[in-house]
Order: sequence, then structure tokens, then C-alpha cells
Amino acid sequence: MGDKPSEPEFTIPKGFSFDENTGEDEQGNINADEADGASAEMSELLLNAQEENAKLKDRLLRVVADMENLRKRTQREINDTRSYAIADFARDMLNATDNLSRALSVIPEEVRQNGDAQTKSLIEGIEMTNREMQRLMQKNGVKPILAEGEKFNPHKHQAMFEVPNPNIPAGIVVQVVQTGFEIGDRVLRPAMVGVSKGGPKAGTGASAQDEQSQSEEAEGFVPNSVHLDKQV
Repeated sequence: MGDKPSEPEFTIPKGFSFDENTGEDEQGNINADEADGASAEMSELLLNAQEENAKLKDRLLRVVADMENLRKRTQREINDTRSYAIADFARDMLNATDNLSRALSVIPEEVRQNGDAQTKSLIEGIEMTNREMQRLMQKNGVKPILAEGEKFNPHKHQAMFEVPNPNIPAGIVVQVVQTGFEIGDRVLRPAMVGVSKGGPKAGTGASAQDEQSQSEEAEGFVPNSVHLDKQV
């Protein structure tokens, strides 16, 4: 009874160490290296994805810009077609209206006043036809070109001859031989005109340089020369 109780035996597992670096063994170091490699790979994939996204975004913006340009160009062509579809027909109709105007211009005033009822009716019919044709052309965008009293415009006027007149500045249309017409901003037929060749009135204070410039400008008007730009 007086014997001490025996203490339980405790066996230390084989390979157990009391080192403070427990858990940072060889296996743990391998897992850390793999994690670093995976992180670098993910970074590279993310960078590639960002570059690809930037390229796709650039391509998308280019496609959108091309489609917008195509839409505007198509709309412009549609508008031009609507505005100028009758250009060729209108140009041909100008010949008919010119003939009517010529026919009316050669009728003596005496015949208009003293002609018989049949002759007056014929004249009135020609005048009504001419007015209606002019109205229909204007309704469809064909309008006469302003010329007389305007500064010579080589895009809309055709100089046929020069009129020496020192009382009128050089380069002014003083006579219209044939009326010109345009449709929209395009010339169907230029106005055939006579252009002044002269200068400002004496005593206007124009300098010698201005007079020389006006003289040179007047010399630029060659008879029967056609200067057109936006013809249909």
C-alpha cells in the first residue's frame, strides 16, 4: 500500500520536433511557389484580356463611325436624287419655254391690240402655256438665275460680249441675252450676258491701283467663253 502509483507512459511520436518553424516545412514552401506562379499567370492573362478588349473597342468604334458615314452618305444621295432627278428633263424643257418666249416676243404690239378675236385668243393661250410651264418648273426647284445688275459670276454667267461704259464699274452684268436657270445649287444653263468694261465714275476717289485692278478684271471677260462649275 505504501508504494507510489506508477506514472502513465508517454511516447513521443517519431519525427516530432519542437522547432519553432513548425509548419514551414518543405511541402509548405512548394505551395507558396505554385501560388506565385499562378498569380503571375493570372496577371499575364488579365493584361492580355485588357489589350484584346482595347482592340475590340477600337474596332467597334471604327465600325460605328463607318456606319454613321454610310448613313450620312446614303441620306445625302437620297436628297440629291430627290432634288436633281428631273434635272435632265428640266434642261430639255428649257428649250420649249425658250421657243414660247421667242414666239411671244416677235408678236407686234399692234397685233396684240388690234388683232381679231382669234388672234388674241391664240396669243393669250401661248402666254398662259408659258406661265404654266414656268410655274411648274419653279414648283420643282427650277428657278431663273439673277443676272442683270449683278456682279459677273463665272459659275452662273456666260460672258458673250463686253460693253464699254466708264459710268458703270467693270465686271457688272448690264445685259441679259438669254436667261439662265438653276436647280438647287446646280446650274442647268448659264445666263448669257453682256458685261461692263469700264470703271467707277470720275471723282469717286478711286485710287489708281483700284482702277488698274478693275481694268484687269474687265479684260478677263472673253466673249463666248463659258465658265461653269457645278453643272448637272
